[in-house]
Amino acid sequence: MTADATFLDALRQALGSDAVDIAADSLAYFANDVYRTGGLPLAVIRPASVEALAEAVKLCAGAQVAMVPRGGGASYTDGYIRPEGGHILIDTGALDDIVIDETNAVVTAGAGVTWANLKIALEAKGLRTPFWGPFSGIAATVGGSMSQNTLSHGGTAHGISAQSVIGFDVVLASGEVLTTNACDGMRFYGPDMTGLFTGDCGVFGIKARIRLPLLPVLHHAETVSFAFDSFADYHTGVRKAQLARLDDSHFGLDLALSQGQIARQEGVGARLKIALQVMQKAPDKLKGLATLVKMGLAGEDPMRAGAYMCHFIVEGFDGQDAAHKAKQLRRIVGAHGREIANSVPTFVRSVPFAPLFNILGPGAERWVPIHGVFAHDKAVAFDTAFKALLAARKADMDRLGVWTGTMFSPVGASGFLYEIALYWPDARTPYHLTTLGDEYIAGLKDFPANPAARAYADDLKEAIVSLMQDHGAGHFQIGRAYPYQSRLSPAAKALLGAIKRELDPQGLMNPGALGL
Repeated sequence: MTADATFLDALRQALGSDAVDIAADSLAYFANDVYRTGGLPLAVIRPASVEALAEAVKLCAGAQVAMVPRGGGASYTDGYIRPEGGHILIDTGALDDIVIDETNAVVTAGAGVTWANLKIALEAKGLRTPFWGPFSGIAATVGGSMSQNTLSHGGTAHGISAQSVIGFDVVLASGEVLTTNACDGMRFYGPDMTGLFTGDCGVFGIKARIRLPLLPVLHHAETVSFAFDSFADYHTGVRKAQLARLDDSHFGLDLALSQGQIARQEGVGARLKIALQVMQKAPDKLKGLATLVKMGLAGEDPMRAGAYMCHFIVEGFDGQDAAHKAKQLRRIVGAHGREIANSVPTFVRSVPFAPLFNILGPGAERWVPIHGVFAHDKAVAFDTAFKALLAARKADMDRLGVWTGTMFSPVGASGFLYEIALYWPDARTPYHLTTLGDEYIAGLKDFPANPAARAYADDLKEAIVSLMQDHGAGHFQIGRAYPYQSRLSPAAKALLGAIKRELDPQGLMNPGALGL
């Protein structure tokens, strides 16, 4: 028996045969993320408990086999892609327990719990977490979001995912389980050990459990949308809105993305489902009906009301509180843009976690997002430079069918996320085929393999990342795609390396991520 066979047999004995997958189609699927194909894993394991995860980690460490954790799989930055292959891919999806402690206002979620399932469990008790998930929350897991850092729902009022966590249980490379918070209901008891494991992409250990604080759900909300004729006007309006902290969350889109990915709806059945959810969420059913009528009359006009559009969800303790906040928001933002129909944020509030259809473009093209988080005084300069880059490349982009759209989000009061969606015609990978399913794929345009467009898209992606770095951008979901250590001081880089060596002396935890 070979060394690999002996090792895999030990994993089967520890986890059960069903939890160790070496099927060729599975390995091909797990070797891909949204954007890139990496080397094939030796096996994919799916531990059903924290104890099983710890035992599997011990076996991997003993055999000196690299371990790469994976959450919902929506990474686009090579976060769980190992070019060399030969690793154990740890699918955390079976770690899906949810324990709600109403007395102490804390929920403990397994790393594999999706944000959508967490929302369902908490809403049954009238509760929520401060940050409560990215747009991809139907698949994205709590553990994955904490490892990658992310934002969307609840982001304006409460910040990114890392700001809504009390503590972790982390399985270290030794198989030991480390609890990061010394006090059950308190994160900041001495140095912030919990923060060390946020955004680490699993290089310091594998998250097993996550403890998050709870808030009451506010059922009363107003949705407000604005259009702007220039990026400078848009940025000024939303910068002032961020500072005011009146909304729970907001996001902006340019015309290309608003009419492409975001505007796409999947037939009459989906529209009826949206209408039902709008009515269910409306505390005042008559007002909910009026909202539906307005959405129907507006049609798709809000998708093309300006060069840039921004959509706000404003929550309140009651209808009067929500209306008062919305009034103040209109005063602040309306000085720089014009109010338009609120169809888009009404839709998003009703369907916060849409199916992952947008992992392909509106014409079934391949897609990858590229983002940077900018200080406000750098945002307009970057936008100008980015448009100059596109103008210089327009002929080649047109020739190869490559195009872009942009989306924007607040990062607390002081950060501005500028996200670029890059599209190109190309064949789909096993990731797309498995995630979307045969029935959905059958209705899409099929593209042949297009190495020229793919290479150009990759080159353009790297050029955009470089341009973002030139303007001082930081990044979420660093993975293996964004620069990190080059931005650290020598002392900070040395500290990072020392922590890695202490926690993972053999360098087996997601090697290559964060440049480690």
